[in-house]
Amino acid sequence: MLKRLAVALFLLLPALSAHASDWQPVEQNSFYQISGTTGPELYASIGERGPEIGNGMRTIAYTDFKLTWRRDYQQRGSACVLASARPKLIITYKLPKPTQKLVGATRTLWESFASGVAAHEKVHGQILIDMVHEIERQTVGLTVENDPGCRKIRNRMVEILGPISQARQAKNRDFDRVELNAGGNVHQLILALVNGGR
Repeated sequence: MLKRLAVALFLLLPALSAHASDWQPVEQNSFYQISGTTGPELYASIGERGPEIGNGMRTIAYTDFKLTWRRDYQQRGSACVLASARPKLIITYKLPKPTQKLVGATRTLWESFASGVAAHEKVHGQILIDMVHEIERQTVGLTVENDPGCRKIRNRMVEILGPISQARQAKNRDFDRVELNAGGNVHQLILALVNGGR
């Protein structure tokens, strides 16, 4: 039975590897300092020092990224082909970190809050990773006929990339709407920290 299973798994591997990318994202944490020794104090400090997201608004945490590509455009007759594209994706999670030592119930509440917030941001990171895979899926092998010098293909790439980026932003908004609304996961984390940390 085990031998047959091993053979079956081996037969699946070529099909899987044909679609799998050989790159990995770089994920890293960056911390901003907050003060306080109770839940309400910590949350108030987050409100004062959290990452700015525009119009003077601040957030608890933020996922930022840098995406660059090494693309190999090849001329094949009069056509231009994107033969390969290797991404370099660096994801940075900006998270709060208390400067003071927390003890007792507040420490327990903070650890739960911090791990929940980090898990929330990891979903945003996964949405980014999925976006990059979708870019690969839609662009690698792209061929534009009658394109000497590979100029037209770059315009076609812009047309493809715009909707993919917009889809990522929509997924982020939808996810945050669920998590931050009353009863959502992040909303519950905030309530537990503030109401339980007195």
